[in-house]
Amino acid sequence: MDQAHLAEAVERYLKGEMDPQERHAFEEARKNNPELDQTVVEYQFFFDEMERYGTIRRFKSNLYDTHHTLQENGQIKDLHLPASTRILNMWTKYRRVVAVAASIAGITALLISGMISIFSPNRPIRDLEELRRKVSNLERQSSNQRAEINNVKSKIAPGTDVRFGGTSFLIDPKGILLTSAHVLNGAKKVYVQSNDGVDYLAEIVHQDEASDLAILKINDEEYTAPRSLPYGISRNRSELAEPVFTLGYPKDEIVYNEGCLSSKSGLQGDTMAYQISIAANPGNSGGPVFNRNGEVIGIISTRQASANGVVFATKSNNIYGLLEAIKKDASDVNIKLRPYSSLRGTSRSEQVKKVQDHIYMVKVVLS
Repeated sequence: MDQAHLAEAVERYLKGEMDPQERHAFEEARKNNPELDQTVVEYQFFFDEMERYGTIRRFKSNLYDTHHTLQENGQIKDLHLPASTRILNMWTKYRRVVAVAASIAGITALLISGMISIFSPNRPIRDLEELRRKVSNLERQSSNQRAEINNVKSKIAPGTDVRFGGTSFLIDPKGILLTSAHVLNGAKKVYVQSNDGVDYLAEIVHQDEASDLAILKINDEEYTAPRSLPYGISRNRSELAEPVFTLGYPKDEIVYNEGCLSSKSGLQGDTMAYQISIAANPGNSGGPVFNRNGEVIGIISTRQASANGVVFATKSNNIYGLLEAIKKDASDVNIKLRPYSSLRGTSRSEQVKKVQDHIYMVKVVLS
């Protein structure tokens, strides 16, 4: 078994995606192969450390967002002291805290950088840029005007501070949507907006930081469920150079882009993701990636900041693993995924026409 297939097998084993017979065979192989067993242990340790690192990054991001929000609302103010005075005052007041924090941060940084260099010696994680969008006042006004033009009354109360946006798409006609977990960070309320400008209140059913996937459910009496979805959620591997297209909300109306699959793994060999050559901007996070048959093969999550058109998408087979985890936590949640597409053989414009009404903008309220 080559290194790529071994990594994928270990990952599927650790995520519980193997069927009982395959899992039994893999565990027997572990017992008889010390090197395989050691590889599994190392991968588990690596995943745990990366998850911890991701938690720290998300905490820092939320801290920055909160600080920025408080600043904009006038609840806190920056002191306009000379730089030397500010630094001296802060050092005097917090030097013990800084010393402890620096020690912890140094140890953590050394550990994480060491693990990254062992398993994926490529460009550093900081080169990734999450694609959730900060919503401006102008965009809020544009959204309200669009609702008025369509004779739709907005469900979002006037003055509601919608801060961030992303994209989601239906995976079950009953109002079950999928998006990227990072789009929902810090959310107190979540609204989703349809292609014709109608807002619906939604609840977060499940949020998984490890896979960066989250499930939303529309809770609105005015929501009318479609009879079925035209697209399917693929469990199969996609091939290099395969043409793909996306639909999402980097602005206040749905946007189409097309490209191709440029790598079967993500940044630093991440086997949970694809690399795609396509244009993507903040707001595209959570948007589906379709192949030529109208099947969802991935979910846009991040892009490489130092390169144009290098985008990463979580593989669609992770959705099936996510639903298995949800079933264990909440037995009353019943989500049925459509594995096949009715769009096979139709033109691209016809595919987009049938798909776009199932793609929703995500609006995140932080307070």
